[in-house]
Amino acid sequence: MIQNVINWNSSKCQGIQEDMSRVATRGQDSIMESVIPTAPEHPADEKTPDQRPDAPPDYNSHFVPGPPGPAVPPPAGYAGGSPVGYNSLQQPSTFFLYRPAVGAHPIQFQPGKYHMPSQPVPVTWMPGPPPTPNCPPGLEYLTQLDTIHVLQHFEPLEMITSFETNNGYEVKNNLDQMVYVVNEDTDDFTRNAYRTLRPFVLRVTDCTGREVMTMQRPFRCTCCCFCCPSTRQELAVQCPPGVPIGFVAEHWNLCRAVYSIQNEKKENVMRVRGPCSTYGCGSDSVFEVTSLDGVSNIGSIIRKWNGLLSAMGDADQFEIHFPLDMDVKMKAMIFGACFLIDFMYFERSPRRSSR
Repeated sequence: MIQNVINWNSSKCQGIQEDMSRVATRGQDSIMESVIPTAPEHPADEKTPDQRPDAPPDYNSHFVPGPPGPAVPPPAGYAGGSPVGYNSLQQPSTFFLYRPAVGAHPIQFQPGKYHMPSQPVPVTWMPGPPPTPNCPPGLEYLTQLDTIHVLQHFEPLEMITSFETNNGYEVKNNLDQMVYVVNEDTDDFTRNAYRTLRPFVLRVTDCTGREVMTMQRPFRCTCCCFCCPSTRQELAVQCPPGVPIGFVAEHWNLCRAVYSIQNEKKENVMRVRGPCSTYGCGSDSVFEVTSLDGVSNIGSIIRKWNGLLSAMGDADQFEIHFPLDMDVKMKAMIFGACFLIDFMYFERSPRRSSR
């Protein structure tokens, strides 16, 4: 009896051990299969299909934009924010791209420095004063001025071709505003035959193109003795044209230039005395306007030194001073004396080619 129980227990334990060994063997096989996968068997002539997707995945699908960052202050020099055409710096995630303004055109010239080729240079004229009693029409500008600048136009054609052309001048005030324009009206034969001794007519116009003053210089022969009255230069000033208001007459002097400013009756009113040498190089030439006795200094006509243009070219610059409360007709006479001085001492004729 006892022996049968022992045999049954031993056989049962042996069966249990066999079952445990089978389970262990199956667990090892499953583990190996999970660690080392085996490649599926395919025929040699069959191609493996491409497992890559047709389009890349949407990498931004998981991106969620955060709250905007802090506002960035505008850069220096732009009070209203960023410059026109640039994105705002409010969000750090914004791409900085240039966006031109609507209707903007590319800048071809630096503003304020160059003028557009298709546009003329603007000319600023002095505002027209109201009519003044006892003042010839067109001379109202001189009632408000005590200094005027006379600028002669530079003519390169004279230096290149030796052909004498009509002189042109611009008259400006201290604010660089145009007051008058002066143009010579002389025929070609007279200019090139008599050169600096030529008779001429100067026409003074205002901003409207109206001729307000005319200056005439008659021809005077210089072949005779210098002390002869018929050889002395003279300039007649008319304002309005055809109505004389005075004359500028030359006086003979051995050392310096001397002129008399006369009224319409040819009565001496003032005197102009020039320097001993009017051909000073590197310095201004001053012509003093004094009283008849030479005691009181009334004004001056200064020929400004203009560097190489004064030495080689024919582009003179004058500066005229007179009292502000002076009679406007006498101001016009001093203004006219400036042109007679220019033609007599500073007008340079182009050199003629010698054959």
